[in-house]
Amino acid sequence: MLKRLRDLLGFNRHSATLFSGFLLTCFLIVYIWWPLVEEYFLYFDGRYAWYVYIDWLLLGIFGFMSLTVMARANLRVDALIILVGMGGGLVIESWGTQTNLWHYYTAERPPLWILPAWPIASLSIDRITRSLGWATAKWSDSIFRALYWPVMGIFYLMMLAFVAPTFDKPYTWVALVISALMILTPPSQRTALLVFLAGSALGYFLELWGTTRECWTYYTNETPPAFAVFAHGMAAVAFWRTGLLVEQVWKSVTSKQFPVISKH
Repeated sequence: MLKRLRDLLGFNRHSATLFSGFLLTCFLIVYIWWPLVEEYFLYFDGRYAWYVYIDWLLLGIFGFMSLTVMARANLRVDALIILVGMGGGLVIESWGTQTNLWHYYTAERPPLWILPAWPIASLSIDRITRSLGWATAKWSDSIFRALYWPVMGIFYLMMLAFVAPTFDKPYTWVALVISALMILTPPSQRTALLVFLAGSALGYFLELWGTTRECWTYYTNETPPAFAVFAHGMAAVAFWRTGLLVEQVWKSVTSKQFPVISKH
C-alpha cells in the first residue's frame, strides 16, 4: 500500500530532503516561539476527551501539504519556489498588517513565525497546479481564454472593494498596480488560471483555519472573507510570474558570462 502511494505520488530522494526541511521548519517554529504553544495548551482542562482538543483541520492541512510537497520533488526547481515564496510572503504580510487589512493575535506586523508557511504553501500549490494541468490536458485553450477574463476581472473588482478603506496607503496602490499588470499580461492564460484556482483552493482551508482560530483577523471579521481566499490565488500567480522572471534573468546573465561556442 505504501509503495503504491509512493509510486503514485512520485516520491524520490528530493522528496525526503524537502520533507526533512519541512519538519525542521515546524520544529524551529515550535522551539523559537514556544510561548505560542504554551498558550495553546492552556485550553486543555481535562473535562473533555483528548480528541476534543485536537485541531483536526490543522492536522488535515498539515498532512495534505506534507504529501503534496513531497510529490515529484525537484530541488533545483523547488529552491526557486521556496525563495520566491518566502520573499513574496514577507511583502504580502507587510502590506496587510501595515495597512490594518488584517492583524495577528500577537500584534506583530508582520509576525516572523508565519513567513515559512508561504514557501511551503507555494510548493503545495505547484503540485496542485500540475495535477489540474494533467486533469485538463485535453481541454481546449479556448475554454481557458473564455474563463480567464471573467474570473480575473471579478477578482480585481473584489480586491478594489475589499482594500477601499486603505486607498490612502501607498502599499495598497502598489499592490493594485502589480495585480493589474499580472492580470493584463499573462504569458499563458491556461497556466495562470490553473495556478489561480490551485492557490484559491488551498487558500480556502488555510484562511478557514486561521480566521476561525483567531490566529489572524480581517477588518471585516469574516471567517474567512471571500477576497482573502481568492487573494491566495492571485499571490500564487504573482509568485509564478516572479519565478519565470528570475529564470529569464538568470539565463540571460549566465549566457553572457558563459557564451555558447559555435562548432562551425
